[in-house]
Amino acid sequence: MNKSNGEDQGELPAWREAIFTILKDGGIRQVAYVPDAGHAHVIRRVHSDPAMRGIVLTTEEEGVATVCGAWLGGERAALLMQSSGVGNCINMFSLISNCRFPFFSIVTMRGEWAEFNQWQSPMGKATQAAIELMGITVLRAERPEEVADVVRAGFDAAFEGGEAVCVLLGQRLIGKKKWEVK
Repeated sequence: MNKSNGEDQGELPAWREAIFTILKDGGIRQVAYVPDAGHAHVIRRVHSDPAMRGIVLTTEEEGVATVCGAWLGGERAALLMQSSGVGNCINMFSLISNCRFPFFSIVTMRGEWAEFNQWQSPMGKATQAAIELMGITVLRAERPEEVADVVRAGFDAAFEGGEAVCVLLGQRLIGKKKWEVK
């Protein structure tokens, strides 16, 4: 067992596949992301699905423009990022509110629980407030059993209700990160 989050390292946590299923079943065609271990399963699944397109970004704010552009082009898109990337998006979030785009993002948290990298802590502490200050609704999942319901609620609010929503996946859910020497 991984003592950091209670998951068996040999088994895929069901909530990770549930996120992909919600995106797929909800008609998401494009998934923009900066590579992140917390989103690795969903990213792999997107790239293996011929009906979906994974878009690797150089910085997270490109993802805001990408998902808004997808909407203008008639497609649904989602942005996957880590909490450290939220700070890069603040100015670009103005696009969402000014143009009233539906927006859906899933954010893996850092700088909260058992964080070893001090550079992650400031933005981790400010993530939710920064998103909310930009007028975006924040929903949060902390336990495996609530992920699917929270992600589904955020997805529906975005694409059925026309809202801007970020779902935060707590660091304890993702598990303790550590540097690995290769």
